[in-house]
Amino acid sequence: MITVHHLNRSRSHRILWLLEELELDYQVIRYDRDAKTNLAPPKLRKLHPLGKSPVVEMDGETVIESAAIVELICSHHAPQMIPLRSTPAFIRHIELIHFAEGSAMTPILLNLYVGMLGEAGTPLHSRIQHQLTSHFAYMNSQLRASGHFVLDQLSAADILLSFPAEIAIRMGRGDEYPALAGFVEALQNRAAYQRAFVRGGGA
Repeated sequence: MITVHHLNRSRSHRILWLLEELELDYQVIRYDRDAKTNLAPPKLRKLHPLGKSPVVEMDGETVIESAAIVELICSHHAPQMIPLRSTPAFIRHIELIHFAEGSAMTPILLNLYVGMLGEAGTPLHSRIQHQLTSHFAYMNSQLRASGHFVLDQLSAADILLSFPAEIAIRMGRGDEYPALAGFVEALQNRAAYQRAFVRGGGA
């Protein structure tokens, strides 16, 4: 049994989606953000010192970091979602799963936190918006004609890039990046994605 410690409105939704796509048996333990601070509840720190989600328990191990979790699940249960190591696609896979959590999330989080500063954050807005545009445009350019990243069917890279792609669309950037908008629309229409949304409590 795989256990997912799921925080509402977080990147852990991607893990639920992956598990639903693979039709694996799993359980969800839900956590809600603080209504005032929007922070994760302190009890998540009992699982891991960082107190973040996703946290997954599987095979007797407690695992954090979305990319690591996706890579482990796919390696064990869905090797077809990871390109063969002897192919150029594998290099793109490695690049993009690290891009999703490293490069892409940096300006997204900066935009969120600096926005809380009000006028004090004004000097940083231009630089952050430039970085958001750069990263969203890159993602848009990396989508294949099939509507997927890396492979022409759902892969680990698609799962991980879904979160920053959805952020781009929520920011109203869909008209600028039609390929990205199409990617988000397609994934949100998948039955497994919708089941994961329900299992996660609608958030």
